[in-house]
Amino acid sequence: MDDIIREGNPTLREIAADVEFPLSDENIILGEKMLNFLRNSQDEVTAEKMGLRAGVGIAAPQLDVSRKIIAVLVPNAEEIEENEKGEEVVIPPKEAYSLATVMYNPRVVSHSVQDAALAEGEGCLSVDRDIPGYVIRHARATIEYFDKEGNKKKIKLKGYNAIVVQHEIDHINGIMFFDRINPKNPFATTEGMLLLD
Repeated sequence: MDDIIREGNPTLREIAADVEFPLSDENIILGEKMLNFLRNSQDEVTAEKMGLRAGVGIAAPQLDVSRKIIAVLVPNAEEIEENEKGEEVVIPPKEAYSLATVMYNPRVVSHSVQDAALAEGEGCLSVDRDIPGYVIRHARATIEYFDKEGNKKKIKLKGYNAIVVQHEIDHINGIMFFDRINPKNPFATTEGMLLLD
């Protein structure tokens, strides 16, 4: 499923259409395919075999489908501890993912005053070039969305998970991550801004 469209394609600049409930089989399958794509992209062997770039989020418009559907799959980091011999041991996380879901019609309903950005900047499966700079987002955000059964959900996110979901919600609103970089001073910060590693 690497039919991801790249910047310059007009679909990426459209405001996507709401999906209607009950969901069509097509929209349910699309959501599952998007989540599966992220799973494959994070598996080194599968990603290499299929020629995929690793991703933690994808939005339907990136597949040239202008609908408000996003999938996010954020792995929990492994921890490194020392054993009795003083050797470093990798401890797998208790839960594989800190966020693993498909969201239909997601939107930010409230957010912190405090801003945040990834210290390394952001990347995007639809952008093949490196664009340096801080992508200024909300440090915390409350997201409202529907699951595939049509249940309304509300989650509070902070840090990296909040940034990932805001990036994908931007996609369904025709906004690219580099739109949020200060063009005159790409590494400008706002007062009290969090820089996340």
